[in-house]
Amino acid sequence: MGGIGPFPAIKEVTMLQPGDAAPRFSLLDQDGQTVSLEDLRGQKVLVWFYPKASTPGCTAEGCSLRDHTADLKERGVTILGISKDSVRRQKNFAKKHDFPYALLSDEEGATIEAFGAWGPKKFMGREYEGILRSSFLIDEDGKIEKVYAKVKTKTHGADVLSEL
Repeated sequence: MGGIGPFPAIKEVTMLQPGDAAPRFSLLDQDGQTVSLEDLRGQKVLVWFYPKASTPGCTAEGCSLRDHTADLKERGVTILGISKDSVRRQKNFAKKHDFPYALLSDEEGATIEAFGAWGPKKFMGREYEGILRSSFLIDEDGKIEKVYAKVKTKTHGADVLSEL
């Protein structure tokens, strides 16, 4: 698609698929600690990408995952949330909702783009680029096991759990 007038062109994005190698990343969590996917090798990791901390949909999704964290951990799954929010904003979001998992700051968006979780969105007739609400279940060997491209925010934790 080309841009018209002052509007930039929306680039096409290819989301990673099952069997693809998960991109390696090292990002700061809400406490300013570095979290690397490589350090989690040997365990399953659910990486959930969300548009913006403390918004209604992201809060519902985060709380759904929070409410199922113990059951997911029992099945060997570590949860990591990623957005373009700052470390400080991630900390506020995690603290306010008592999230027991790491929220990572990807302000540059490199990890978000590497997973294909950045692309065209529409809101109120306007098309723009942003974070695509999606999750990736990564297996113990660092391969994408399952892609959740259409996430139901209120039931995401239960949905992931039911498929394990």
